[in-house]
Amino acid sequence: MTDTFMSALGLDRPEAGDDTVVPFTLDKLDTRGRAVRLGEALDTIITRHNYPVPVSRLLGEAVALAALIGSSLKFEGRFILQTQTDGPVNLLVVDFDAPDGLRGYARFDHDALVKAAEDGRTTPGELLGKGHLAMTIDQGAHTERYQGIVALDGNSLEDVAHTYFMQSEQIPTMVRLAVAQFTRKGDHRPHWRAGGVLIQHLPEHGGSVAADLPGDGDYSGVDEADTWTQSKTLLATLEDVELADPDLSPERLLFRLYHETGVRVFTPLPMAERCTCSADRIEEMLETSFSDADRQEMAVDGQIEVVCEFCSSAYHFNPHQFGAKH
Repeated sequence: MTDTFMSALGLDRPEAGDDTVVPFTLDKLDTRGRAVRLGEALDTIITRHNYPVPVSRLLGEAVALAALIGSSLKFEGRFILQTQTDGPVNLLVVDFDAPDGLRGYARFDHDALVKAAEDGRTTPGELLGKGHLAMTIDQGAHTERYQGIVALDGNSLEDVAHTYFMQSEQIPTMVRLAVAQFTRKGDHRPHWRAGGVLIQHLPEHGGSVAADLPGDGDYSGVDEADTWTQSKTLLATLEDVELADPDLSPERLLFRLYHETGVRVFTPLPMAERCTCSADRIEEMLETSFSDADRQEMAVDGQIEVVCEFCSSAYHFNPHQFGAKH
């Protein structure tokens, strides 16, 4: 593209890179949405656990989905996405700490996973099996948690997200998620990446505009009932490789999809891998939630070891440092 052409499209400003969420609106289609691109943050979350590839892909999708939904929070707090199922991957937990912190982990049955791979049952829905997905919003102390629960019955996380928004908020929603591995130049280790786009049919929208990607078509004559169909149809043309492509910025991806109708992009929101565990928090948990007898039973060779399931950090405590609780 020439500089003049890029300027005309609003692409002459610095484009969002990895570990960002880009909010956007499609004004002519009564649609708003967000696009996420995760690189180093997701790679750190996945590689510290050395998960098998199918588990890594599924956790990557869950992290991308949590970033898309959690980044819409307008307050300090947490958004927690959790699945509990009877499939080979029986637990996924992703914790979004507003405004930008991500952490996550998976639990799986190794033998069941091997059998599923041998049988060719490695789609997200087949790996999850039956159970439920819970989405929880926690605004902190002195507030009630809000939780929405959706049944999982062989569905993908994309499908479950559609159901969640229709049931809990009655908002027509479509989600696309993709996870892939790319090898950097000069680095032989594949790195995990993810991308996603979430769109919702909402006539009312607004915010501080960062840039417009104008369209070259006139959709003023399109029936309002057709605008959501148009938005979904265009998003459905998106390929997985485009979503995770390290050389395709979210802005250019959105322009590629919606250049005919025009897309308005907002200031990118940074994302980061960040665990909220700490020695002080764990010490308080051991002090307030367990009796002295419990803590003595936990000790091995005179020490209590607590390993964070999210970041694998290990914390050690002397069982005698706590006050007795009966």
